Amino acid sequence: MPTNRLEAFSDGVLAIIITIMVLELRPPHGTDTHALLPLLPKFCSYVLSFVYVGIYWNNHHHMFQATERISGGALWANLHLLFWLSLFPFVTDWIGETHLAVAPTVAYGVVLFMAAIAYWILQTVIIRNQGPQSQLARAVGIDWKGKISPVLYGIAIAAAFLKPIISVVFYVAVALMWLVPDRRIERTMQDE
Repeated sequence: MPTNRLEAFSDGVLAIIITIMVLELRPPHGTDTHALLPLLPKFCSYVLSFVYVGIYWNNHHHMFQATERISGGALWANLHLLFWLSLFPFVTDWIGETHLAVAPTVAYGVVLFMAAIAYWILQTVIIRNQGPQSQLARAVGIDWKGKISPVLYGIAIAAAFLKPIISVVFYVAVALMWLVPDRRIERTMQDE
């Protein structure tokens, strides 16, 4: 099957996720800048989650530029990824409302961890379907960022039980690691 319907559906879901997240931000009742201070934790959690959704959208787009066809398994793997991404608004609001309480910080990390695993599953299903010599397989290579991210999320989840702010440092670090779009796919496509 061609990839266009899957890409359009995924783009729509990601747009809705971002919309839901921003709708959770409520303006303050006050009229001065001091009224914004209590909203800072919610705003920061929104910014981090927006960046993560942007990273997934960007890498998803690149992955499907290097994908010639998809199977039914890829459709289900993509839905699995979208499921975990659809939980971003919930955990974003929870962690922002509770000012980094342990349970919401752990839940945020679990969603990040599971989204990373779901992305890896989708990538693996596509590569298995297209073969080891496909553009995507060559572009992904050893995928050190894809392998280290779940490990860092696991460390962050454990750290939340000690001090939740440490977890947030890990979440931000992984986001910064992925912030630059994956150039491997672009290079592989240009080489051909």
